[in-house]
Amino acid sequence: MARVRYGARTEAEIQAARTASSKLPDIWSTGVVALWESDPDAVAAVLPPPLKPAERPLVRANISKVDLPGYPLGAGSVAVAAVHDGQEGWYPLVMPMTHERALIGGREVFGEPKKLGEVVVERDGLVVRASLARHSIAFVEVRGAVDGPLPLPEPTLKTDFYFKFLPAVDGEGFDADPVLVHCVRNEKVRKLERITGDVVLRESMYDPVADLPVRRVVEITIGEKTTDQKGRVVERVSAQALLPYIHQRYDDPHQILDGPPEGSV
Repeated sequence: MARVRYGARTEAEIQAARTASSKLPDIWSTGVVALWESDPDAVAAVLPPPLKPAERPLVRANISKVDLPGYPLGAGSVAVAAVHDGQEGWYPLVMPMTHERALIGGREVFGEPKKLGEVVVERDGLVVRASLARHSIAFVEVRGAVDGPLPLPEPTLKTDFYFKFLPAVDGEGFDADPVLVHCVRNEKVRKLERITGDVVLRESMYDPVADLPVRRVVEITIGEKTTDQKGRVVERVSAQALLPYIHQRYDDPHQILDGPPEGSV
């Protein structure tokens, strides 16, 4: 009988796949990072327990083009500064990816809030434009001009917080207790430049990043970096406490009932 590829893999094939995935070369990306101070109450409002706000109400947008051979990838995220049990890190609200392959692994393994979207990083001389878009709305856009190189940082460990869960089959709650994941990234940078520019947030029903207004731009950079990551489950969390936040993960049509804040444009 011809090989049926949906059939069970042999132990040797499973081991070969594990070995291949453990020997990936450094994968470099070119990306824009914008950091801004936002409204403290707005940042606190998006954090599910047991996450707590960091000392400063910071929001970070990462917008990158990843140099995957034969498979270029656009990847982005919008995250807020947070703290868990004394550990400082970032809580991503949305992570647009341009390919399903990058989306599925992160959602299923780590609980990353990845969604299919459009990611643009453009540079023409000193002029830079980068954006994250979904449903034809560029809900984050960074624009500016490069005004000089920055010293390269030493390799740095950065932590992201994710909630991994499965909605219940019957539509009520979860199939099992959700867990909080610490994902630690080892980041190396080989080029870094400062950008003078601005951050534009646009209203989107499905990606309401505009609720985290830009009070003050702290820094905008463009650089080349590579990262590897490891995740671990640090604790099981209260299903009841997490339930009010799970709409963050999905494009829920009922979000049309969630109007923008009073006074927003």
